[in-house]
Amino acid sequence: MDKFQNKYRIPSARLQNWDYRSAGAYFITINTKNGEYCFGDVVDAKMQLSNIGVIADILWCEIINHTKNVELGEFVVMPNHVHGILILDGNDNGGCNDGCRDDACIVSTTTDTDMGKTKNSKNQQMAKISPKPGSVSCIIGSYKSAVSKHAHRLGFEFEWQERFYDHIIRNDK
Repeated sequence: MDKFQNKYRIPSARLQNWDYRSAGAYFITINTKNGEYCFGDVVDAKMQLSNIGVIADILWCEIINHTKNVELGEFVVMPNHVHGILILDGNDNGGCNDGCRDDACIVSTTTDTDMGKTKNSKNQQMAKISPKPGSVSCIIGSYKSAVSKHAHRLGFEFEWQERFYDHIIRNDK
């Protein structure tokens, strides 16, 4: 397993050798930290959203306004998680309009001999492991950040579970 800063990295749950900027549909599940019921409760078989649930619901719909070439499929906010389908068209997915950086921005242009090599190498490693602009990870990271930011701004205690789950939808079934 590759190390970063002499620490072991947790292996990625993503499909290896798959570009998550590629055209396709992705079924996403994002959980709250410790499975806490932050988004509301199911009452009489209907989801009753809490204030944080409303934020999560509204900001999911806003993804299309902050990311290029993405469509939203069905989604639902549940008491302790969100399920949603992201559909990327694969065309000009140059990035999120906010949140993610392009690889070129991460690589240092320092020209000092020893310092430049160290800094450039470290930045290249960060670029290698960072979410790519327009990728599912970039989109979900920006969404999670926005929900957290707005919840905290309004005085609500809220945290997401680290990471998220995805399934590449390969056919109608």
